Amino acid sequence: MKLTPPASAPRAEKRPQPDTHHGITRVDDYAWLRDENWREVMRNPDALDKDIRAYLEAENAYTETALEPLAELRETLFKEMKGRIKEDDSSVPSPDGPFAYFTRYLEDAQHPLFCRRARDAEGGETILLDANKEAEGEAYFKIGDVDHSPDHRLLAWSADRKGSEYYSIRIRDLDRGTDLSDEVPDTSPGIAWDTSGRSFLYTQVDNEHRPLKVFRHVVGTHASEDKLIYEEKDEGFFVGVGKVQSGKWLVISCHDHQTSECWLIPADAPDTPPRLVAPREDGVEYDLEHDAARNRFLILTNADGAEDFKIVEAPEADASRANWCDVIPHRPGILILNHVAFRDHHVRLERQGGVPRLVVRCLADGAEHEIAFAEEAYDLNMGAGYEYDTVRLRYSYSSMTTPAEVYDYDLDTRERVLRKRQEVPSGHNPADYVTRRIFAKAADGEEVPVSLVHRKGLPMDGRAPCLLYGYGSYGISIPASFSTTCLSLVDRGFVYAIAHIRGGKEKGYRWYTDGKRMKKRNTFTDFIAAGEHLADAGFTSRGNIVAQGGSAGGMLMGAAVNMAPGLFKGIIAEVPFVDVLATILDASLPLTPPEWNEWGNPIESRDAYEYMASYSPYDNVRRGAYPHIFALGGLTDPRVTYWEPAKWVAKLREARTNDGITMLHINMDAGHGGAAGRFRPYRIAA
Repeated sequence: MKLTPPASAPRAEKRPQPDTHHGITRVDDYAWLRDENWREVMRNPDALDKDIRAYLEAENAYTETALEPLAELRETLFKEMKGRIKEDDSSVPSPDGPFAYFTRYLEDAQHPLFCRRARDAEGGETILLDANKEAEGEAYFKIGDVDHSPDHRLLAWSADRKGSEYYSIRIRDLDRGTDLSDEVPDTSPGIAWDTSGRSFLYTQVDNEHRPLKVFRHVVGTHASEDKLIYEEKDEGFFVGVGKVQSGKWLVISCHDHQTSECWLIPADAPDTPPRLVAPREDGVEYDLEHDAARNRFLILTNADGAEDFKIVEAPEADASRANWCDVIPHRPGILILNHVAFRDHHVRLERQGGVPRLVVRCLADGAEHEIAFAEEAYDLNMGAGYEYDTVRLRYSYSSMTTPAEVYDYDLDTRERVLRKRQEVPSGHNPADYVTRRIFAKAADGEEVPVSLVHRKGLPMDGRAPCLLYGYGSYGISIPASFSTTCLSLVDRGFVYAIAHIRGGKEKGYRWYTDGKRMKKRNTFTDFIAAGEHLADAGFTSRGNIVAQGGSAGGMLMGAAVNMAPGLFKGIIAEVPFVDVLATILDASLPLTPPEWNEWGNPIESRDAYEYMASYSPYDNVRRGAYPHIFALGGLTDPRVTYWEPAKWVAKLREARTNDGITMLHINMDAGHGGAAGRFRPYRIAA
């Protein structure tokens, strides 16, 4: 079915606004779409300027009209996607002392139940928190963190009710099943309990939505009485709280995109002032685990030129840099991603050649063994669980053809027990599909991995349409994991592909640094090379590719379509970071100061300004033919503000010279994560 645009699309009024930096003046016709009162809008969407609201609602109405001929297909797709998930599903219970904790869904329920049962029992569950009840009457509701106290008497839980990522923490008495009067507003979702269960650490979010202060809340007191434990003075750093696996230390972590710093507080003495592990050094990251049995810390770090990271040990009494000694030395090309320390074992997740594996190290003698899989492309993750004195490791595995499998692995005997396999109620046979990992040659000769899946027997004659997904920023790697939604395309003859482009860490840390700051254009040219290679290899053809990406991946969409519009049939840009230059020039925006290490600082550097101006999607829209474009945003999004996709679409519609359609949908009740709940995202996907 051909999509025909309605007769008249909204046209945003032009109100030219000049902006000058480094003697260079840019004129923005649509800057007025940014509400001057945007901070209040994040907390109260009703405060949005009436002219801006009218324009956004007109865009939403236009999109609905444009998609109306596809209403039946959209409903079919939604039912397909919903039919592939087990509605009355539950997680594998995770043991902790006398109990095992898990989540469970009811049929047709949007939100989970948080439950526990006796450790070795099969039934007799207790519902600790029903998120569906908490969400009643809310246009938006999302649970942040749910964490029981070490004595199992209390449950701290946080929720966002606007989509703006301002969470409020409540405390539930698990004996009575009711919340205490405690309420801590304007927080990040994370919580870290002390050993006694009488208090916890949390991070407060300020008016610019920056998590810069850590407070301690004592159960039964008012939030106004909470004690300030740590305050970060550098607005380029964000702060979070956590706890080591042993439970002995509370951790305050400070970080930007390339530097980190940790402070420790004894969990059994939460009034103790935080103790610095190692002072921050530009470009040095570290993350620590506690080997309690040996009175030492095991620290994952890139210090001393360990580009792909190494693991060092340091005495618990003094873990400063001078006392760091290598345990797992740096091995170029083998990127250590994560690690956890149990009483007798240390487990690390690492990636080599884009393929993940788990490595288990016996702490008594240093002997190691690997857990790996045979497929060309797959996803692997470990879950530390709640316990420290255990030989059980839980990990999950999936591939683009294999639904997720959860295993319990005995670290001593190496026995693995399948605890759960993702059910696809409507049916799924992995043998009906083919997953591949191919390589596209980038402009500078680098080989870009591309993971893909298609139906077995699909002719490789270039006629198949392709959905090509990409991200490529912040060192985030996109896993080759199982997706029930993409099957609706693959079963209709699509090739679904993921381009593992520079800016992620799929091929090591250098893969990330080669796609940031003054090398950012590599991200876009890698993505274009991936699309061209898929066409040259017969998987699809030029002009038959729909590209999809969100957030920084939405920036990728905007840059790629400016650079190679003829390669694509369409573009799906979700919460797209497309007004790059204007955003990174504005230090008042929530994420801008921490972003300078990722993109460069165009305020201080003319070179950074000019380089950013050369690819910023909004600034590089030019009059000409564009593929179909669908942009989606959220009104209360603090990460990519709603006006970025709104301005971009307005400019694209003005510049387009062909008959393609440009659509915008702004969720007026949500933020960066889009629609909340279990099923609503499937409607957006459809």
